[in-house]
Amino acid sequence: MDSNSPCVSFIGIVDFTEDAKWLYCSESVYDLLGFEPVELMGTPSLDLVHPDEFPQVRAIHYTTIKQDQAAVLVYMRMRHKDPTKGYILCAISRTVCQNVLVGSVSFASPGPKAMHNASTAQEVTIITPTAKDFEFRRWNDPNPMPPCPVPGLGPPSPPGSDKSPRSTKYDPVHAAPMRFAPLPEQSVRTALILDRFSMNCGILYCANDSLIPTTKVMGRSFFDFVVKKDEDRVRSWIDVIKGWGVNERGQPSDGGFGFGKFGVLVEGRNSSERSPEPAPARHRHNTHGSGRDRDRDSHSRSHHPASSPTRPRARVRTEAQEQGLIVDAIFSAHSDGLMVILRPSS
Repeated sequence: MDSNSPCVSFIGIVDFTEDAKWLYCSESVYDLLGFEPVELMGTPSLDLVHPDEFPQVRAIHYTTIKQDQAAVLVYMRMRHKDPTKGYILCAISRTVCQNVLVGSVSFASPGPKAMHNASTAQEVTIITPTAKDFEFRRWNDPNPMPPCPVPGLGPPSPPGSDKSPRSTKYDPVHAAPMRFAPLPEQSVRTALILDRFSMNCGILYCANDSLIPTTKVMGRSFFDFVVKKDEDRVRSWIDVIKGWGVNERGQPSDGGFGFGKFGVLVEGRNSSERSPEPAPARHRHNTHGSGRDRDRDSHSRSHHPASSPTRPRARVRTEAQEQGLIVDAIFSAHSDGLMVILRPSS
């Protein structure tokens, strides 16, 4: 691999119009394509696509949204701002997030890292003819996040069946229309961009208010919104994702997809606070008491039947609150951030 190759990835968000206009680009877009983020905001992302690949890319943009896809990968060429650098072969990840398409763009180079990225994606599409080295199919592995049902397409194929490939080629027979109005919202998902360089993973961006209010999350630790019992587990997942998201030079980059399920606290909490030590249980002092004391306790409970169910009901309410909203999540690492996609778990 050329030592001057831009082994980075940037996070990108585009809209549902036929031009897929840029709504967000992280700063690493400059390292990969030579553009400052402000230069791309509001412009069609498809303007950067190689002319030979434009029809396929627009069709994939359409079908990705219509099929409400998540964690899918495509290899294609994108134009560098410097004309002398021509078109860069890129790996584009995409996930439909209710009313936007979120994902990343990274420099594509063959090798173990590319195979890892492809093996964790739910679908891989090769558009650029010279990118055949990236074609990879997984055999009989379960789908880590089954897709949402799509009207008119029938139920998803069973995991591992021949009708559920992980590597596909563009099929012109099923080409999407070249012109179409902005597509409607899809199933409920929200995207968070986190600071990958901090222990608390501060929230830098929230795509919508569908699961947690944007006004509550911005600037706060991601773990403020993870239920306490799941925090250690989610932290371990993020550590793994960060380890995957490193290129051959040891620099932060992309690293495939990770999938998990955990509880989200919509109102948040202060994850930096330590829980107080539990007070000793009172019944321990009675375990060695006299039979008379135990009889008196039993008599007291028998004469107050309303007091028995009160404590269990309160405990059930507390446990329900602590469980939070159970979500399915997709984690991915990129040069200048971590992406987390959330949807209510079915």
